Amino acid sequence: MEEYDIIIIGAGPAGLTAAIYSGRQNFRTLILEKMITGGVGAEVPMMGNYPGFEIIAGKQLIEIMKKQALKHSEIREKEEVKKVELVGDKMKISADGKEYLTRAIIISTGCKHRQLEVPGELEFLGRGVCYCATCDGPLYQGRKVLVIGGGNGAAQEAIYLDNIGANVALVHRRDELRAENYLQDMLKEKDIPIFWDSIVKEIKGDVGVKSAVLHNRKTNENQEVEIEGLFVSIGEIPSNQLAVSMGVELDSNGYIITEKDQRTNLPRVYAAGDITGGVQQWVVACSEGAISALSAYEDLIK
Repeated sequence: MEEYDIIIIGAGPAGLTAAIYSGRQNFRTLILEKMITGGVGAEVPMMGNYPGFEIIAGKQLIEIMKKQALKHSEIREKEEVKKVELVGDKMKISADGKEYLTRAIIISTGCKHRQLEVPGELEFLGRGVCYCATCDGPLYQGRKVLVIGGGNGAAQEAIYLDNIGANVALVHRRDELRAENYLQDMLKEKDIPIFWDSIVKEIKGDVGVKSAVLHNRKTNENQEVEIEGLFVSIGEIPSNQLAVSMGVELDSNGYIITEKDQRTNLPRVYAAGDITGGVQQWVVACSEGAISALSAYEDLIK
């Protein structure tokens, strides 16, 4: 059974940063990622608020961070952690048939996309219903699509889709967006239409998506809009299944509760990134990743 000083669960911005800081302390460090490196961070079409880069795509920044993290740690993709249990003063991690021992764990499992939960969503998943404009957007060049949501993510996806030549409109359940002002200004500059006060009631089609039924919450009227693609960007749900099984304390929304030093209620178990809730920004995730690794270092050298 392989043994490490610190094992990081999740290879998003928080996990990669934690690995850099942990490895630089000469700790044997491993990242276990159930999918591929980057998480939802790799799906961000563009960022204009990450220090050092005026504009950079999430996928590009992830590649830079991954390259740096690999100098200080190992990364094993497509290894989902199934179980964590105490073995003396260490923890045993079971991941897809493999077992590891570690002295400390940093949980950076992030969040998963929140679904609309309307008829047609699951039926047309991958056939017009999408959750990542960066991943699937190029398939919809010249086609009519909707982006559902009103936050930064939805605005960024709409702008990206417009940039690559999709005929895009935004659907938001309120009469004003939550997105940052600079993104709202870009939406206006690009003249991207918005269906205000509206929610998706149903997604229709045959082989693929053909239309979406929108319900106006103020007028109580339905409108069927012909489209070929629908991008859902209405927030995230914390990926906390592992934390729950371990007995890590969560808040009422399912996010891991941490101290300022990223320590959880369990000894030598830390959490960083979107899984902790709060301000879900890339730069915050990196900060928490660094803090969690430094806290682990303080605890392990005692």
